[in-house]
Amino acid sequence: MEKIDGILLKEMLESGMNNLSNHSNEVDALNVFPVPDGDTGTNMSLTISNGVNAALKEESKKVGKILKTLSRGLLMGARGNSGVITSQIFRGIYQSLQDNETIDAQELAQALVNGSRVAYRAVMRPVEGTILTVVREAADYTYAFAKTEQVTDCIAVMEKMVVEANESLLRTPELLPVLEEVGVVDSGGKGLCVIFEGFLSALKGQKVLLQANTSASESAQAKVEGQEEEYGFCTEFILALSEIGMKHFSEVDFANELATIGNSIVCVQDEDIVKVHVHTLEPYTAIKMGKRRGRFIKLKIENMQEQHDNILEKEKEEPKPVVKKAEHKEYAIITVAPGNGIDEMFRDLRADIVVGGGQTMNPSTEDFVSAINTLNADHIFILPNNGNIVMAANQAAQVCEDQDIHVLPTKTIPQGLAACIMFNPGVGLEENLSEMNYAITNVKSGEVTYAIKDTTYEGLQIKNGEFMGIFGKNIVASCPDCLEATKILLDHMLDDESELVTLIYGQEASKGMAELIASYIEENSDAEVEIYEGKQPVYSFIIGVE
Repeated sequence: MEKIDGILLKEMLESGMNNLSNHSNEVDALNVFPVPDGDTGTNMSLTISNGVNAALKEESKKVGKILKTLSRGLLMGARGNSGVITSQIFRGIYQSLQDNETIDAQELAQALVNGSRVAYRAVMRPVEGTILTVVREAADYTYAFAKTEQVTDCIAVMEKMVVEANESLLRTPELLPVLEEVGVVDSGGKGLCVIFEGFLSALKGQKVLLQANTSASESAQAKVEGQEEEYGFCTEFILALSEIGMKHFSEVDFANELATIGNSIVCVQDEDIVKVHVHTLEPYTAIKMGKRRGRFIKLKIENMQEQHDNILEKEKEEPKPVVKKAEHKEYAIITVAPGNGIDEMFRDLRADIVVGGGQTMNPSTEDFVSAINTLNADHIFILPNNGNIVMAANQAAQVCEDQDIHVLPTKTIPQGLAACIMFNPGVGLEENLSEMNYAITNVKSGEVTYAIKDTTYEGLQIKNGEFMGIFGKNIVASCPDCLEATKILLDHMLDDESELVTLIYGQEASKGMAELIASYIEENSDAEVEIYEGKQPVYSFIIGVE
């Protein structure tokens, strides 16, 4: 095949999207940390779906125009670091082919190299043994092959890319010791391989179809198609609780968690089976909530907007109200929070907009852009509060380059809270940035959650279902009892200079448990303790020590 035209390109894109959706759970499972938040596959799937669905609607048959639409869709829909890097890879591919009507083999090889280069430039500190390594090595080998052999067959180029990408993927544990210890390959690299494999299948006339029973792909599609809809989605599923899910499940807590994203909630448990109904604009989030607790037996998502549109077809459409920006102010703060309680904490500390999300629900670039566009401030601070959200926030700042936006590198909730506390609307920009950044470096962060698999991490034996204490990026405790894990974590966090401990308990804990931990802190240190109900999922406790 000497040329790829616009029609075939769309088939390749759809095939790659479907293949990733079908394998998103497999990619998620490659998460290094054994915590219930491995979402690389889901983030990449949502990112790709947002871009590809836009590209499929592009009327032009020129590959340059299709890739431009794809690139924009990926940019705005990017979630998590893997999603942002993926968007940058395809941005580079678009830049190389933006004037093309078709693609030949040599142009394809060159575009893949440019995708690699653009992705590397987008990352401040590139880490080898990741998706960046996979795309760079595969693209470079493919380009050398295409040039040396004077290849004219696009299928041969993509075959080489797939082979080299998978070979590079297998070498990622050699470059990242933590991958070797846990016994996995890089999850982002795996996701990219799956996308390219979908491209290759379409080139060979065997386009990958979306598997009807792939819940992650359905939720990804639903999120992309429904994020703008007023009426959202009627989301129903039947869930078989896992052993860990049975241990921790509560109908009331789960219904309260669903209430943060929707209404018309029904949640009924019958032993290890849970039936759920919710109307929501965020079906992806509802499915992620369920996925943490077990496996899906049945899943149905219906677009209520389409049903509503059918009713209104014969009625005159009313003009949409004009969305007004907020009143002008010197400063505004956008922050991210995973629970209603933490949301309130940030609002009490002058946050203007709290974007829902966190470790298990990474907001997209577009979520940040939408928040920015509702503000009217001279200077805007964004606090991502999660290492996997920082890149999406930075990308949003680049999209809104006409505004003065400062993304502070908050990677935890305690860092975000500390930064907000130090914000002073009565002082200048540079002083605020200095004080807020200092606060970020002056707080220790810890979390307590449960393990989802047996593994070994830096010599620590971890068993499925045990509670883990995580201090920064290190797992320092793993034991059957939540309170005991929390105490071990605190032993690592507290020292003679500790003055204040912020203890935020989530849905998996209680105020009584928090009070017992507070007593332990007071008995073993001179630090004061402040207790808050964060209502966050997954993490029993989030702890900040200053």
